Amino acid sequence: MPTYDYRCLECNKKFQVTMTWAEFDKSKPKCPKCGKRKVEQVYGEMLVKTSKKS
Repeated sequence: MPTYDYRCLECNKKFQVTMTWAEFDKSKPKCPKCGKRKVEQVYGEMLVKTSKKS
């Protein structure tokens, strides 16, 4: 399952949520600190690992 990074717009708490694609499409998660759903998704760096050596 994918993990998504969020930041609460009310209390500024950053948190991660693991959910299915269907859950992701349905609604925004609740902030674990203040319980509000006023959150935005945070996009960070992406790391791709391969088994081949360059």
